[in-house]
Amino acid sequence: MNLKPLGDRVIIKADEAEETTASGLYLAHDAKEKPQSGTVLAVGDGKHDKDGNLVPVPVKVGDKVIYGKYGGTEISVDGEDVLILRADDLYAVYE
Repeated sequence: MNLKPLGDRVIIKADEAEETTASGLYLAHDAKEKPQSGTVLAVGDGKHDKDGNLVPVPVKVGDKVIYGKYGGTEISVDGEDVLILRADDLYAVYE
């Protein structure tokens, strides 16, 4: 992917939506919940604070993150759907 986020933005590949419920029922395409987790594909350089110091983005490529359900911008790059978010829209890193 030839996409480099600017500033404190992060590019994420969202996890796949659940196909079935906990009891095993298959969900229709419209009934699937939008994923709120994914893997970081690219990270910007960071943003400058009020004193002009560069504050790096707190995640790195390959981290698994949790983010807001309706945050970011969805785009398609090289046939792959990705999400561009600000670092402030990330809630947590998990393993």
